Order: sequence, then C-alpha cells, then structure tokens
Amino acid sequence: MKVIVVGGGVIGMLQAHSLAQEGFSVSLIDKNELGREASWAGGGIISPLYPWRYSEPVTALASRSQELYPDLVSQIHQESGIDPEYSGHGLLVLRVSDEQAALHWGQTHGPWLESIKTKAIYDLEPNLAAGHEQSLWMPDVGSIRNPRLLNALRSIMHTHPKIEVFESSPVQSFSENSVTLATGETHTADKIVFCSGAWTSDLMPEQAITIEPVKGQMVIFDAPRGLVNRVVLSDGRYVIPRQDGKVLAGSTLEYKGFDKLTDKEAKESLFLSATKLFPSLANHTIIHHWAGLRPGSPDGIPSIGLLKGYDSVYVNAGHFRNGLVLAPASVELLSSIIANRSPKMMIDAYSAS
Repeated sequence: MKVIVVGGGVIGMLQAHSLAQEGFSVSLIDKNELGREASWAGGGIISPLYPWRYSEPVTALASRSQELYPDLVSQIHQESGIDPEYSGHGLLVLRVSDEQAALHWGQTHGPWLESIKTKAIYDLEPNLAAGHEQSLWMPDVGSIRNPRLLNALRSIMHTHPKIEVFESSPVQSFSENSVTLATGETHTADKIVFCSGAWTSDLMPEQAITIEPVKGQMVIFDAPRGLVNRVVLSDGRYVIPRQDGKVLAGSTLEYKGFDKLTDKEAKESLFLSATKLFPSLANHTIIHHWAGLRPGSPDGIPSIGLLKGYDSVYVNAGHFRNGLVLAPASVELLSSIIANRSPKMMIDAYSAS
C-alpha cells in the first residue's frame, strides 16, 4: 500500500518514517528542501512555553512526546550517524504571575515542577542578572538542536528503501487518491497525508481547515560554554544554550501573512530581552538572525485525522508554536489511525473535520 506525505518538516519526515516502518511505501513531497521551514527556524524546547496555560489536548500530546523523545533521538542518531544533540538540562521560568496555577498543574500533570528561591536559582545559572528571588524550575524539560535533528531525518529519508523523496516540488491540487504538482506531474496513492504546516489551508478546499502563518524571528549569540546552562524563560522570551556554548534567543510573534523577512527592530528587541536575562551576552556577537512561519491554529490544537469529505486524505498540521514538541505523539497518533490500530489517546479533540 502506498502513501503520499505532503510536507517535509519534522512532522512530515517523522510521519513518512513511521509509515515506512508500518510497511507502507511512501512518497514524501516538499515544495523546497526537506526540513527548511518552521522546523528549522524553531528553538527546539521539548515543552510548551508555560505548559500549564495550554488546553488538555495539547498537554496530552506534549506529555506523550516527552516520553517518546529519548528513544526516538537515539534511533535517529543510530540510523543517520548524526547526533541531534538532545539535552535534558531543564527549564527555568522567571517572573511567573500565575505561579499557583502552575504548581497545581505540576501536581496533576508533570513534568515535575517546583518553586525555588534565590540561592537555587543562581546555583543553576550563576551568570543570570541579579535580582531574581523566586522562580519555577522544571528539571525534566529537555531541548534538541533542531537543525541537526532535521539533517539527520533528511539523511534517513534519502536512504530509506521504502521512502521516495521529491524536493522542490510544490503541490498545486489533490483529489481522493492523487496529488498534482505545479509542474503538472501527478502522483497517485492509496492514502494522502498533509503535514504542510503554515501552508496547509492554502492547499485545502475553502474553509476545510483553519491554519495561518505566524512569523517568529530569532537570533543566536556566539557565546562560550557555561555562560548559559539551561533554557531560561521570562516574559514570553527565552534563551537556549547549545552544547558548543552558542546561545539562541527568541522569539517574536507576528501575524504578517507569509512574510519571512527579518527586521532591525526585532533583532534589537531580541538582543535586549536576552541581555536583560544574561548581561554578559552583550559582550558576544549575534552571528545569525532568521525568521520562520509557525502554523497557527485555534487554541494551538493541531488537526490530526481524516479531512472532512474524504475517505483517504489525512491531515497532521496546525501545531502552532509546538511542532517539535508535539511531533512524536502526533505522528504516533495518526499512524495508528491510518494503520487501523487503537490509538493511545482520544482522537476527537484533534479532528480535522
């Protein structure tokens, strides 16, 4: 049986990999090079920001993904020879206005979360700006170096015996069992899966699904190891250390359609947010500034399942700011639906109908 997967971000590549492991022959189609859109542009934190503020459907996917990630990363590293650099260094959340709600959420959902005071804060981050007396600490939260993860997945896609890759192949239209490219070339399959992120609604019949692009700009500092040791989040902005010491800072949240241009104002804002947290970052150069388009969806809940009006067309898209976070569980869920297995979680909340 053959499946076409449209969209080669982290979700599309993991979906193709999962279905190939199920025994399907997979054609993976992307309008550009695999893995170069939102998945590449993100930060790689494997937790929603402020997870207690999300709905139960998002929390369920996030919790399952956090269970799956360590073994998944190990498998991807083994298959590709590329280390995605998973780091389980925890998440420090500063200036939380709804701490009691967070602590209550931590008691019922996890990962484990606690309130810590000044000494513990600066034991974790000695270079943090002075004046922080209380924080929330989530020691089980990890992050991944998403470009390395995507390079690893792309390598697997191009070498897997059951996966055929079509890059630089924009999709123009589709029907129940076929996809037509902008070139006029048509691909047929038993099933079609759209993992096309912010571009999903543009590919669908009118009002079939609601996903819109939301731009996020980020920067990275050429910092030494040890300046920042874990993910630190404050006032909606965050810094993320990489294993080589470089520090990523993000992110803006902009509703400007499919505009991916960076601008000086956002760069300055990100610089100020990062150096407010870690003043010594001001001594280090920003070596890259970029933007990506998140697939915004109502309440941040992705659409996973059959597309309304079709018997063999599926969607796995609309993960908003949490594509990397929710990818493993979302893929597992849709693969179980396509393979007619009982899913590990309720599917109604993610209905693409």
